[in-house]
Amino acid sequence: MVPEITFRTASLADIPALAELMPLSMAVMGGRVYSPKELEIVQQLIGVDRQIIEDGTYFVAEADGKIVACGGWSYRKKLYGGAGVAAAPAVLDPKTDPARVRAFFVHPDWTEHRLGTRMLKRCEDAARAAGFTRVELGSTRPGEPFYAKNGYLAMEWVTQTAPDGRSLALLRMGKKL
Repeated sequence: MVPEITFRTASLADIPALAELMPLSMAVMGGRVYSPKELEIVQQLIGVDRQIIEDGTYFVAEADGKIVACGGWSYRKKLYGGAGVAAAPAVLDPKTDPARVRAFFVHPDWTEHRLGTRMLKRCEDAARAAGFTRVELGSTRPGEPFYAKNGYLAMEWVTQTAPDGRSLALLRMGKKL
């Protein structure tokens, strides 16, 4: 029997669990599409962004008290972020700017439960309620099919440099709400 899944706003107390989930999710999902060297770069770029948690726009899904998925949206001018990405606290204008969808990760044992899709809808609904009419994101390769399936269109490739100086291409994608 599948445990009940609950969604809630993430708190700073969740950071240790998120810091375990994110690299695990990327190791498995990213390992399917990235070379080992590319995966090393991605692992440097991911990480918990305290700002999005403090803003109250980051969510977690729990099963039996364990975080099994996370994802959020942001009203800040940071397209993507985590470890190795400098903070950009400037606030977006919902009348002219798209909100940002950020940092989606699902535990490999929970990929068959549509948690990413449910989390994405929660984020899009919250961004819409905040007055945004568009959303954008920077997707890693494992995320591209998921976001495309949910109506996101490819816009451009952007390069992100890791702390060790190596870089990786991310796909900027967007959607009208």
